[in-house]
Amino acid sequence: MKILFLFLDGIGLGDNDPEKNPFARAKMPYLQSLLGGQTLIHETAPFEGEHATLLPVDPNLGVEGLPQSATGQAVLLTGINIPAELGYHYGPKPNPEVAQYLDGKTIFSKTVKAGKKTALLSAYPPRYFAGINSGKHLYSAIPLALTNAGLPLFTKDDYFAGNALSADFTGKGWRDFLHLHDAPIYEPQEAGKKLAELACQYDFSLFEYWASDYAGHKQDMDSAVGQLERFDSVLKGLLETGFAEDGIILLTSDHGNMEDLSTRRHTAANVPLLLFGDKIHRREFQKGIHDLTGIAPAISRILEI
Repeated sequence: MKILFLFLDGIGLGDNDPEKNPFARAKMPYLQSLLGGQTLIHETAPFEGEHATLLPVDPNLGVEGLPQSATGQAVLLTGINIPAELGYHYGPKPNPEVAQYLDGKTIFSKTVKAGKKTALLSAYPPRYFAGINSGKHLYSAIPLALTNAGLPLFTKDDYFAGNALSADFTGKGWRDFLHLHDAPIYEPQEAGKKLAELACQYDFSLFEYWASDYAGHKQDMDSAVGQLERFDSVLKGLLETGFAEDGIILLTSDHGNMEDLSTRRHTAANVPLLLFGDKIHRREFQKGIHDLTGIAPAISRILEI
């Protein structure tokens, strides 16, 4: 069975308040149809339908302070309660104490060791690698985990060749912000279909989307709503391919943020765990998941690694 992990940075299950929660304001008809007409807010979880399951998942892990990206993502990739072992949440980029957990203990490393195929489906532009190579920027937890597993990050050449997707799904950001004017552009629904095509090539694949966290910190309602409405079309394209009929698609996050634009800070809200696929497979996957530490063991169990 193949697994596609959609990681959306900084999304929690918030209140049904369109003044501060873009999930309560955005028009997401496709996702709502999968959730029985409900929106992605805390009142909806838990939910099980014919095609989707929604569970609330605790990112706080019994540690004081607000959840942060480096430790949250590291927990998702390892299943280890890293904040509890260290005594603190940390982010945005891994410090040496967090980084040690991302070498040999992640889903990427375990998948490689088991002889299965895995990839991070997000392509990174030239200036990203320039920042890393110059020492001005550090890897975030997910790229660090992948490279520690001996796997390459996808590049501009991979994106242009159709072997990966841009971080915004559509490629529009590569043209508008990176000024790569010949970059391929996908309509959102088309990007979802492309994502399924790519995921079919691997036993375990992950796509990292970070603009949601950025909109949360900027308290940018227009950007947040626009992102969610585009993602609804991406999800429609992805699920219409039938990928989830034989595999599992999971969507979750590392901490809350964008669901409460009344603050620039992260939140202590539960994050959503959305599962798409056969109901029997979804029920098997969700066994014992209450907080972020349950995700990686579930992936390992389903992949038999």
